[in-house]
Amino acid sequence: MPCDDCKPESKGRLNAVNIAARVAAMALAVASAALMVTASQCTVVLPNGAEAHTVTYSDFGPFVYLVVANALAAVMVGAAIFLSVWKKGSNKVSRVLVPLLDVAAPALLYSSTGAAFATSEYMSYCSPHGRGRISVCDGTVRGSNNFCSQVHMAMYISLAAAGAVSAAELVKNLTLSFGGSGSDSDSDAGCEHGCHHKH
Repeated sequence: MPCDDCKPESKGRLNAVNIAARVAAMALAVASAALMVTASQCTVVLPNGAEAHTVTYSDFGPFVYLVVANALAAVMVGAAIFLSVWKKGSNKVSRVLVPLLDVAAPALLYSSTGAAFATSEYMSYCSPHGRGRISVCDGTVRGSNNFCSQVHMAMYISLAAAGAVSAAELVKNLTLSFGGSGSDSDSDAGCEHGCHHKH
């Protein structure tokens, strides 16, 4: 007699979506960090003919934080994938670490992305001739378009990575709603136990 309460096929599909979202988040986090790191050595030429100035992402603390946070988040998501898939979430280490990683990764991504967006509104540097601060993304400043576009693209990709992690967490919660711990081994065992008494 089929088990009406257990839905291994649905759980399997949700687990696959969960892993896919995690993989996407890891790839996006790596891409964001790489794009931000390469937003460097961009020479900005001032419109008044003053000496050119080189601007890099490292001139802005929140951008450095975004690079570090995305790199750490990618490692955390990768570790969560390993513990969830290869270890099946069956040992005590996995049961403790995976929830912590699932909380830490989006926290890093959202906080660093928010800080970067806040900073992007005021990207400027001190004029070498004491003429105040000069906006890096000012349309009149030549040579800054590439830097600004890369920085903004890195931030949006980081935001997408955070969204993918959140989506993975949502799918995981849906998987748990079917019963069990979300791992294949546990769900199968629970299904067998729930069906035996119906024979």
